[in-house]
Amino acid sequence: MEMVDKIHWLGQAAIKIAAFDQIIYIDPFHIHEKDSADIILITHSHSDHLSPEDISKISSPNTIIIAPEDCLAKIKNIPREKTIISEPGFKKQVRGILIEAVPAYNIIKTNFHPKENQWVGYILTIDGIRIYHAGDTERIPEMKNFSCDIALLPLGQTYTMNSVKEAAEAAIDVKAKIAIPIHYGLYEGKTQDAVEFQNILKDKIKVIIKEKE
Repeated sequence: MEMVDKIHWLGQAAIKIAAFDQIIYIDPFHIHEKDSADIILITHSHSDHLSPEDISKISSPNTIIIAPEDCLAKIKNIPREKTIISEPGFKKQVRGILIEAVPAYNIIKTNFHPKENQWVGYILTIDGIRIYHAGDTERIPEMKNFSCDIALLPLGQTYTMNSVKEAAEAAIDVKAKIAIPIHYGLYEGKTQDAVEFQNILKDKIKVIIKEKE
């Protein structure tokens, strides 16, 4: 799928998508080069997902930032008319891209990402391809209620999924055609986890292990 080549993993949960004449960042973190994003999406307010310093590196006067309300309160020097509040159930066409927000929370490790915080993952429909960025979440029941073509799923087992197997089951829940593991190798999780994820899903879902850029 050509869209996979347009998805760049920047480490942790940070993703850059360059497609449909748009530059989109999700949870930018440890950004090394300045850029001019059309859209920035933030899943929740933890510092490795909401980094005002990194947002400033890729923002321009035309950048639209979409994030939960508690996140927007922490981002300075962005005109309010360039921000959009997201929460589970959010659905809006932005610059030709359909953006949906879905729940993201912990069921077991509830102190990290409580459901009541209304933090999110996102589904972006770009040129007919549905791309799901799960944010920080465990495998939750709501995953069976939507589908995607490409799933970006966290493998870290301290704050997100409880096992690599759970992450693989989440990929099946969301009916992904392609799964890309993220959120490992920095504070939690290791490269071998991505290989295990790929092995569990062999003959079920194509897994592409991205090199960190």
